[in-house]
Amino acid sequence: MKRVSITVNGAEHDLELEPRELLVYVLRERLGLTGTNVGCDTSSCGACTVLLDGQSVKSCTVLGVQADGTDITTIEGLATNGSLHAVQEAFREQHGLQCGYCTPGFVMATVGLLSETPNPSEEQIRHALEGNLCRCTGYHNIVRAVQQAAGAGV
Repeated sequence: MKRVSITVNGAEHDLELEPRELLVYVLRERLGLTGTNVGCDTSSCGACTVLLDGQSVKSCTVLGVQADGTDITTIEGLATNGSLHAVQEAFREQHGLQCGYCTPGFVMATVGLLSETPNPSEEQIRHALEGNLCRCTGYHNIVRAVQQAAGAGV
């Protein structure tokens, strides 16, 4: 066991973790943040995407002990005072979701993209999101949602 300290959505957590424990399971099972979904456990789908020190990462590829001392934002940490984050609102308005399972990962990847590239082209959006899979849509509305959020100055 190894003691780690992580900040998740602004709250500090001191935890004892097994060195092999994946961050996605730390978030879901230890902290109860179930918005971060487990889709594949192989980094293929992106359903587990979170922000780690502001960078979009697939939490199934990060060991919990590697997150020691980091600041993590999950889908639960985006809304403020009951108001959706602009990216969440854009996904809602543009119907960038269907079943919703992949949506948290897409939203978090979009927040990461827009922090690095505030006004991405359609090609940049598609390239940035190619590691996130949706089995329900043709991605058109997801791209439109990202474009709307970029236009809102996220």
